[in-house]
Amino acid sequence: MILARVRRYGELVTFSHTIFAMPFAASAVVIAMSFPHEKLTPLRAAAMILCMVTARTSAMAWNRWADRDVDAKNPRTAGRPVPSGRVKPVEALGVTIASGLAFCGLAATLGFWPAVLAPPVLVVLLGYSLAKRFTWAAHAWLGLALALAPGGAWIGMGAAPNLGIVLLMVGVLTWLFGFDVLYALQDEAFDRAEGLFSVPARFGTKRAMALAVAAHVVTVACLMAAGRLLGRGPVFFGGVMLVGVILVVEHRLVRGKGGEADLAKIPKAFFDCNAYVSMGFFAATAVDALLR
Repeated sequence: MILARVRRYGELVTFSHTIFAMPFAASAVVIAMSFPHEKLTPLRAAAMILCMVTARTSAMAWNRWADRDVDAKNPRTAGRPVPSGRVKPVEALGVTIASGLAFCGLAATLGFWPAVLAPPVLVVLLGYSLAKRFTWAAHAWLGLALALAPGGAWIGMGAAPNLGIVLLMVGVLTWLFGFDVLYALQDEAFDRAEGLFSVPARFGTKRAMALAVAAHVVTVACLMAAGRLLGRGPVFFGGVMLVGVILVVEHRLVRGKGGEADLAKIPKAFFDCNAYVSMGFFAATAVDALLR
């Protein structure tokens, strides 16, 4: 009974998608160790990991609660835990509140600034779920939410903010913006019919794909610039080049004949390619640090 409920809650918050944010947060921790920082004790490391888990859990549970009516109308999402009835709306709301409180409490153990910044960070994370109801830039909002992972890890390490970490965050924001726009191509017609905002619904398939390409060009440029400002070595830059290659592969997979999107390939391209991006970036960052 308990195990079944854990499985349902795990599906509710899609734990597998943690692979997108966690490696970038871990990369920020690795880089921060080259700058003045707080000692990375086991307790601090555990608190930072739990901050990420609880913040993301709160945001995902809220998203499923806020979107329950929309998800029920969309054939692609009707099978999600809340619209399908496997998780009650009040349960999703309870997970949101409990996880949000845990996040704020854990952040407070990391120091003054993490404690002060935790509530507004949570507002940003939860606010995304409402953004698509009034702006097609909701993809950028989600990108900012993900970019707060490396930014939060940097602050959690007690490292002073600088332009390098800001550019790393911008790189993460534009990366997410680009691949979320590609993912949203699946719902272009549905979003228009329901009055929801997205880049594909606003600009159409071809322009949306072009904007995703432009965003990923900015991603690579920002990661390169961040590496220069943060004093990274050749392995790091090799990792950024690998990120660029993987993003090219992702766009080729999604682009079908005549410049239209191949919708059947989007789910695999979305998860596989972007998991390789985040994990590859972290691996390059870690190896580069070891070789310094």
